[in-house]
Amino acid sequence: MSASTTLRSGHSELVITPSQLAALPSSTTVPIDVTWFMPNVARNPNEEFLGKRIPDARRMDLDVVASEHPLGLKHMMPTGEVFAKACEEIGVSPASHVVLYDTHGVFSSPRALFMFKAFGHSKASILNGGLPRWVDEGHPTESGPLKAIEPAKYPAPTLKEDFVRDYEHIVKATTSNDGATVVLDARPNGRFTGKDPEPRPNLSSGHMPSSRSLPFSNLLARQQPSSDGSSYTTLLEPNSLLSEVEKVVGEHGLDGLNSKQVINSCGSGMTAAVIWLALQELGVNSSLYDESWTGYAMRPESKVLKNE
Repeated sequence: MSASTTLRSGHSELVITPSQLAALPSSTTVPIDVTWFMPNVARNPNEEFLGKRIPDARRMDLDVVASEHPLGLKHMMPTGEVFAKACEEIGVSPASHVVLYDTHGVFSSPRALFMFKAFGHSKASILNGGLPRWVDEGHPTESGPLKAIEPAKYPAPTLKEDFVRDYEHIVKATTSNDGATVVLDARPNGRFTGKDPEPRPNLSSGHMPSSRSLPFSNLLARQQPSSDGSSYTTLLEPNSLLSEVEKVVGEHGLDGLNSKQVINSCGSGMTAAVIWLALQELGVNSSLYDESWTGYAMRPESKVLKNE
């Protein structure tokens, strides 16, 4: 750790615990289930939400609250109009404190948090440990049909500049060799090196030129057992996050990152947000290559590197 690095003693308001959520005023707090599963996982998050959820929680499907992409990619960042309409339908206003959670612990909730922050929503957090930790710590759940939700008003916001990067930007960033940009790849290292296949059929594994491997799982701790015997993930504490990041970015650590443009990527723009959140906790701003490796590798002109 560099001498100039100062870390928080715990997580920021971006990351809260079940007890902190339970203490928030119900009149202004909206828990939102944003669980998402990989395409090869045979589970339905919408059905599971009806089976067990945090009381008064709402559901937001990240594949639905999205924009269309010319390559057919899922859960791409929505327009301001699509985002606002989705918020209105579940009773979220710009003044609401949204607490985003998933059933993995920490997996898709950072992506939803990134989306809210990219549209300037000031009060937004993830539940560290998600629904499993909520249950494990003895908090109540509910099931069955949802109660009627009173729609809210949410003016269409404008996406903040520099939050999202496109293909043209990533190609320039990874081929310029000027050292001004750091691209961090959240996929498992085997997919980064090209040793392991991608979960999406007919998609090459490998990595972009000059990108660096920082598997999102390295930024999480696995908690076991929970009350029902299943494990779940939580975000590492800041000092541990710093250690994992410095393994990848080198001896200059955060000081080096703060002088560069940092772009996060993954398979489809989902777990790249775990890196984004970790860097936020460390005081480093970064952006997200939304279509990530899937969009990059689908283009025949893209340069794919392998180093098995």
